[in-house]
Amino acid sequence: MDIFTEAYATQQDSQDPLTHLRSNFLIPSKADLARKTLHPSAAPREEAGQQDEEASIYLCGNSLGLQPTLTRKYMQQYLDTWAAKGVYGHFKDIEDSSLVPWLHVDDDCVPEMAKIVGALPDEVAVMQTLTANLHLMMASFYRPTKERYKIILEGKAFPSDHYAIESHIRYHNLDPSEAMLLISPDNSNTYTLSTPQILSFIDAHAPTTALLLLPGVQFYTGQSFDIPAITAHARSKGITVGWDLAHAAGNVALKLHDWDVDFAAWCTYKYLNCGPGAIGGCFVHERHGKVKQKTPPKESGGGGEPMIEYRPRLAGWWGSSKSSRFAMTNSFVPIPGAAGFQLSNPSVADTTALRASLDVFKLTSMEALRGRSVKLTGYLQESLDRLAEEQDKEQEQEGGGRCFSIITPREPEQRGAQISVLLKSGLLDAVMESLEAAGVVVDERRPGVIRVAPAPLYNTYKDVYMFVKEFRLACQRAVRGEGGQGGSVMVGGGKEDKGWSEIK
Repeated sequence: MDIFTEAYATQQDSQDPLTHLRSNFLIPSKADLARKTLHPSAAPREEAGQQDEEASIYLCGNSLGLQPTLTRKYMQQYLDTWAAKGVYGHFKDIEDSSLVPWLHVDDDCVPEMAKIVGALPDEVAVMQTLTANLHLMMASFYRPTKERYKIILEGKAFPSDHYAIESHIRYHNLDPSEAMLLISPDNSNTYTLSTPQILSFIDAHAPTTALLLLPGVQFYTGQSFDIPAITAHARSKGITVGWDLAHAAGNVALKLHDWDVDFAAWCTYKYLNCGPGAIGGCFVHERHGKVKQKTPPKESGGGGEPMIEYRPRLAGWWGSSKSSRFAMTNSFVPIPGAAGFQLSNPSVADTTALRASLDVFKLTSMEALRGRSVKLTGYLQESLDRLAEEQDKEQEQEGGGRCFSIITPREPEQRGAQISVLLKSGLLDAVMESLEAAGVVVDERRPGVIRVAPAPLYNTYKDVYMFVKEFRLACQRAVRGEGGQGGSVMVGGGKEDKGWSEIK
């Protein structure tokens, strides 16, 4: 069977043991995306008479993950508890609710979150949001000295990371132009950073570097960095190592504890499917989370007052020992581990959405999801390669030509669930217009990149097939200067089921 046909994609989906996970998510229909109102009722789509609407091709989980079906149920339980119990919701167990009392909502999510990032439960905290957590971690881990004061980051870091790092450098009255060390590709024709290049850069600047902060998966190219190798090398040079895992958590298999990472932070609204702006998470290796009690000697002899010893941090009441949290003693005794870095009590609405998502992750494992992800992106890459070859032949015959290239590493171990496609100059707007009209959801990064992310929890081979089919048509229209007229070619009044390479 030709692998670039709908029949092949459907067959692969039927044989994949994880395809059923898709049923745990609400996939927007094409009509959903096109209409200017919400559903006719507040009920789920299947209860609103829309179950027969054609699903969109949603390949944008790297920007915003889809809503789990459990989210509505759990959010209603949270709202009902608030309505019926008021402040008692903090402490009272509810027999007919899936949720724990609000006092424990963050702790309830930690064990499953720890499995996703490969950490001990005590090393993970559910708290704040991504950039806030990066600030909190740097406040504790960036300790510049006269000799070591520089921070290594990538030249195309996500802007928020760049801003956060620059602000800490300025806070310490240092000059960002000197203290920020930017790693950039070796030449203008390369979009990715090789591991040897990163290690060589570390070697060159190790004597003056205090901190290295890189992304686990690069947002623009989709490149997955070699976290264990880079971490081990930097730490061997005396550099503290942190990772921004916004595009890695829930996407690639992580082993933060075993890899000896110092700290990490991530969001939960991408591959973790918790909704826009949802609560974040952070990791602090157990060696940094220890809390020791010491009794220093008095100057005149005898025992002194007990003294708590712990890593310096910005503190808040939710990071203090639960036994004294409500005692109002103004004596901060941090919870051992990452939980001691918390500030305010977490949003119950946010953690409720996180609970719903984690209950879907419990149905499988990160190893199984990663295996499926490699197959889906492999199929996407092969399909795009074949399309590129076809466009090359068209150039010979019609003066057309290849209108895109893949800038994501081709090796599966060097990418996550995202493949970034760089279009020829001037084509982006027209291609995106056509894709949107066809009910294909991907996102863009200017000046010319389309990011395509088959999330293994809910995307399918058929999604990939349909994307490439519509992308081919979108490229043709863009090259011809036509507007977005999405949808498949119509033959005899109906959609013709051909391989995309046969559609003209």
